[in-house]
Amino acid sequence: MGRQLSTADAARILRVSEGRIRELVRSGLCRPARDGRSYAFSFQDLVALRTAAGLLARSVPLARVRRALEALGRELPPERPLSGLRIFADGKRVAVREGGTSWEPETGQTLLDFGVDELAERVADLRSAAANRDRSEPKTQAEAEFERGLDLEDDDPAAACSAYGKALELDPDLVDAWVNLGRLAHQSGNAREAVRLYHHALERSPEDPVIHFNLALALEDSRGPGPAASHYERAIALDPNFADAHYNLAGLCETLGRKTDALRHYSAYRKLTEG
Repeated sequence: MGRQLSTADAARILRVSEGRIRELVRSGLCRPARDGRSYAFSFQDLVALRTAAGLLARSVPLARVRRALEALGRELPPERPLSGLRIFADGKRVAVREGGTSWEPETGQTLLDFGVDELAERVADLRSAAANRDRSEPKTQAEAEFERGLDLEDDDPAAACSAYGKALELDPDLVDAWVNLGRLAHQSGNAREAVRLYHHALERSPEDPVIHFNLALALEDSRGPGPAASHYERAIALDPNFADAHYNLAGLCETLGRKTDALRHYSAYRKLTEG
């Protein structure tokens, strides 16, 4: 398949938001590899994401979607070529057609019908555009520094921070660099600096639930449960299926004496994690 695809790549190919991609991954419907702290999607992962999004759009229960994808994964091992396959709905069955043969990995109710080859074409288009991009552009240089920061995080966090800083000098709107700097600051024990950095990220991407979640974690350690709770609440408003945000907010609600809210968020967490 060539190089792995980033969250932004997957979002462009599938024509959904990056937040939706992260939501599907957090729900256990796709298990991409990691490239540092970022996801690295294969073509197989794109098929799983596209299938999951279509099934959920038809109100198929999350647990049923997960079972269907697990069965599909058994039928389509990573080494099997995906071109020529077609995933579609046949009544209540999710079926796969290859040539003149159709088969169903798992029963499920949907009206989904899409060609896997269509995804291959979009991937090819994306890579063609990337290959033609002028490598001297500041944003491209910023992305290269960002990738270098990812590679350095485990072995040399200070050098990783320096790389992220250079990336931001080239492209101040590179949100993921602000987020990763905030996370590294928090991990080093500087929660106040993490809060500052996360606010820079939010200025550029105010509707990202993950940034609100990370900011809430830093606020817990720097300013207490009250300010943190408001950002957990915002993360949940943006992504009602954000299980970890429900769990952390439930604990803060207990601390703040909001027992009814605590029970509500613990209940939401159980429903999201029990499948």
